[in-house]
Amino acid sequence: MEDRAKPLAGRAALITGSSRNIGRATALALAGDGADILIHGQADAEAAEQTAQDIRSLGVRAAVHLVDITDPDAPERLTNAAMTAFGRIDIVVCNAAIRRQNPFLDIPLEEFREVISTDLEAPFRLLQTALPMIIEANKRDTYGGRVITLGGTSAYVQTQERAHVVAAKMGLLGITRTIATEFGALGITANMVAPGHVDTSRGTSAGKRSASGSHRLMERFADVSEIAGMIRHLCGPDGAYISGQCIHIDGGTYFGT
Repeated sequence: MEDRAKPLAGRAALITGSSRNIGRATALALAGDGADILIHGQADAEAAEQTAQDIRSLGVRAAVHLVDITDPDAPERLTNAAMTAFGRIDIVVCNAAIRRQNPFLDIPLEEFREVISTDLEAPFRLLQTALPMIIEANKRDTYGGRVITLGGTSAYVQTQERAHVVAAKMGLLGITRTIATEFGALGITANMVAPGHVDTSRGTSAGKRSASGSHRLMERFADVSEIAGMIRHLCGPDGAYISGQCIHIDGGTYFGT
């Protein structure tokens, strides 16, 4: 019988960019529901290890793997790390991303390719590698598996100086919906969560905050726990019939009109 207090007990999640901000909050949320977590970061070993320690304090397992998500061998390294630590992968959350900001006519091709490589190509390659492992782990299980990608409201509303980011995120939505279509018969769900403005720490390379969403209905930024809460719902039993969706957590910025 499923433990409603720990509905993800016995599951394992691989979460990219999970040493801080939304990724960290998501890792803690899924761990609170009983999932073992592979923490991924690029270089900040201290932050990743602290997140892993906090997860272990919840009574589940955590492992850390640092790698540049754009490296050709990153998908294999991450999935191997999860399989070595937990023996299975049930959930993949593609959270790692970069933001760059430049007027359309001033975006260097190198910068465009950097964003596409990180925000679109890296999740595509990781999911190609991880999906067979999700299928294998859930062959005789009604859970099926979960794929969650992270988008952004800026791809849906008037946005300036983010053409490369918008292009990557809309492409990632297409990948997400294709996975939902091709693997739904196996019980695997795939959804995108699109945050609006979130109260996170930001690197200088991200530039100033986008003006998109400046007219949101709620006069505040989201807390990372509010984004993580939706991902937790989608990964749990109550999210088992939600698939192929882009769910906006943006304080009423985008109505889908």
